[in-house]
Amino acid sequence: MTHPYIPNSAPDTRARMLAALGLKDIDELYAEIPERLRFHGSMNLPEPYADECSLRRHVEGILQRNSSCGDFLSFLGAGCYRHHVPSICDEVNQRGEFLTAYAGEPYDDHGRFQALFEYQSLMGELLDMDVVNVPTFHGFQAAATAARMAARIVQRREVLVPRRMAPSKRSFVQNYCESDVVLREIPDDVSSGLIDQKALAGLISTETAAVYFETPAYLGGIEDGAAITRLAHEKGVLAIACVDPISLGVLAPPGEYGADIACGEIQPLGIHMQYGGGHGGFIATRDEERFVMEFPSRLFGIAPTRVTGEYGFGDVAYERTSFARREGGKEFVGTAAALWGITAGVYLALMGPQGMREVGEGILQRSRYAASRLGNIPGVRAPFLRAAPFKEFVVNFDGTGRSVFDVNRALRARGIFGGKDLSSEFPELGASALYCFTEVHTRADIDRLAAALKEIVTRR
Repeated sequence: MTHPYIPNSAPDTRARMLAALGLKDIDELYAEIPERLRFHGSMNLPEPYADECSLRRHVEGILQRNSSCGDFLSFLGAGCYRHHVPSICDEVNQRGEFLTAYAGEPYDDHGRFQALFEYQSLMGELLDMDVVNVPTFHGFQAAATAARMAARIVQRREVLVPRRMAPSKRSFVQNYCESDVVLREIPDDVSSGLIDQKALAGLISTETAAVYFETPAYLGGIEDGAAITRLAHEKGVLAIACVDPISLGVLAPPGEYGADIACGEIQPLGIHMQYGGGHGGFIATRDEERFVMEFPSRLFGIAPTRVTGEYGFGDVAYERTSFARREGGKEFVGTAAALWGITAGVYLALMGPQGMREVGEGILQRSRYAASRLGNIPGVRAPFLRAAPFKEFVVNFDGTGRSVFDVNRALRARGIFGGKDLSSEFPELGASALYCFTEVHTRADIDRLAAALKEIVTRR
């Protein structure tokens, strides 16, 4: 049967393709797959829609079953955040020269290279670092790549990571680094949930390449980046700081306290949540050859042209990349997140230093206010406030006798998404959830959450 959206489903087209391959039947393409692994039944699929209007109505009907963070008041975070996205970010990233420019080269580039150079420059200023890459696929990959870079630079395999790292992130990094990096956990201080620095000092050995830490940490607290970096350097290893860029208007940047490699996620910088997508990872270092030559991803710089006084934008040390070295590359990289790099550059250019300071201060103020309101609810407590959270903190419901699942279900009935349930990730924390507060939350929003929680946990 010919399908309206699949050109090669037409019988004559399929016949020509098979003839070009020297095959008589499409099943010959799958001859190497053992019979026991093949599915011979019929998939439970609806009949194909022959027109776009009907297909659109069907898909929209499915989507309407969902409730998004735009429909509900949301306090979810844990790696994907609801921040304000200025309209100019969407206006620029939807321009044809950026949206459809998969991998433009100098002869057909329409400003993409310069836009990414400007993004790198703005991120470098924000991080107080010299060199920033074109974004990786997401912050998880940036962390994994930073660990691999450190291992190659120091010629050791071990990287120390926080025990209270997001399990999904830890799993990704472990998988990505499996062939050349061994991850070892750093115990946490039970009163703050942050890295136990005394334990860290005892863990660093002659096998250690780097100490990886996150500030803000997964559970929201702010690590002492300067102390951890100093400890790493005293022991002769590198310090990798994973930071939230939206925090750097109020927190010290990693370059200021001497981190060797910085990494993180750019989604907070003018990028919508995109149903869990919209991610891009950054990596940054000092401008030293031993660091720069270990970047697997593209770096754009300014270069003179044949016209005196005119400059262009092109790759720096292109021979490092898998584009140039193919199977000899340190990692294979793609262009999927370049659009988000351009978007983040637009956001940073719009905000400027003062704007970043104001948004950071606004988030801190909201987090503080939320902690005071939620902490006054009977049976509810925030156990790690001593770590001075930036925009997320743990809320514990043990004293209420209710599970996070029950609390979140009751909140949803009131049009609110509660915090991320941590019960299965860190059972020792009991009935705890990770609540997120950003610049989009008003005082009324936080009061509404507090009132709803009080009603839920005190109802009998």
